[in-house]
Parts: sequence; structure tokens; C-alpha cells
Amino acid sequence: MVDLRTILDTHRSRLKKGSVDVIEQEVTSSPTVSEIPDIFFDQILIDYKLNRMEVMVLMYLYRRVWCKPNLYKVYGISQLLSHTEMAKNLKLPMESIYQALRKIEEYGFISTIRSGQYFVRKYFTKEFDEAFGQNYDDFEV
Repeated sequence: MVDLRTILDTHRSRLKKGSVDVIEQEVTSSPTVSEIPDIFFDQILIDYKLNRMEVMVLMYLYRRVWCKPNLYKVYGISQLLSHTEMAKNLKLPMESIYQALRKIEEYGFISTIRSGQYFVRKYFTKEFDEAFGQNYDDFEV
């Protein structure tokens, strides 16, 4: 009877030795780009002194609402999101996610519709939304 080690030692890969077909395929796909208003960098980060976790959670929600396909974009509302999935994607503990959500909601950047669903302002504050003519198709929190 032949042991498993002998079988594995004689196995040859279908790819030629040194072939990088798979690696090249991954590299050629271009990175995605998200449009974040300059007001975030010019005013919000300076005026509100957001910490790293708050920035991560806010940008995660902002990109889910305004930069990716979303049925509720016209209202500024996210699709239902899993807090566990958010924590996993951001590599943050759940408690940090909850703290960041509470803090950015206190600032008025987001409002909770229900657990896992958020209203996210396009220009981050009500004042900036009004100044830049952003309305939410008669939806306002």
C-alpha cells in the first residue's frame, strides 16, 4: 500500500514551474475609486477631531451608501448591514464599532433608521447639505 506522502511527492502542478498566470490575473484588475467630498478632508477632519475608528466606520458607511450600488441612495439610506460583518471587514472589535457609531451619530453625520440601517449625509452635516443643495427626496431625519 502506497502512503500519502509518496503520492504528494510525485504530484506535478498543471502550471509550469515559475508560471505566474494566476498572479498576473490578480494584478491586472484595477483598484476601485470612491468619490469622497473634499469638505471631509478640509473641514470635518479638522473641526471634529475624529479618531481612527470613527473615520473608518464613517467612510465604510459613506462608501456603502454613496459610492456603491444602492437602491436607497436618493434618500441617503444604507442597505441593512451586519455589525459583525462591518467589524470583520474593518478588523475592529465590536465594541469599537458601537462606540464609533454612537460618536458619529452624536455629530449628526449619520442617523440610525434601525439596527444595521443608517441615514448617511452626503456632505456630513445638515449645514453643508443645505449649502451644497443636497436634499433627500423629502426624506429627512
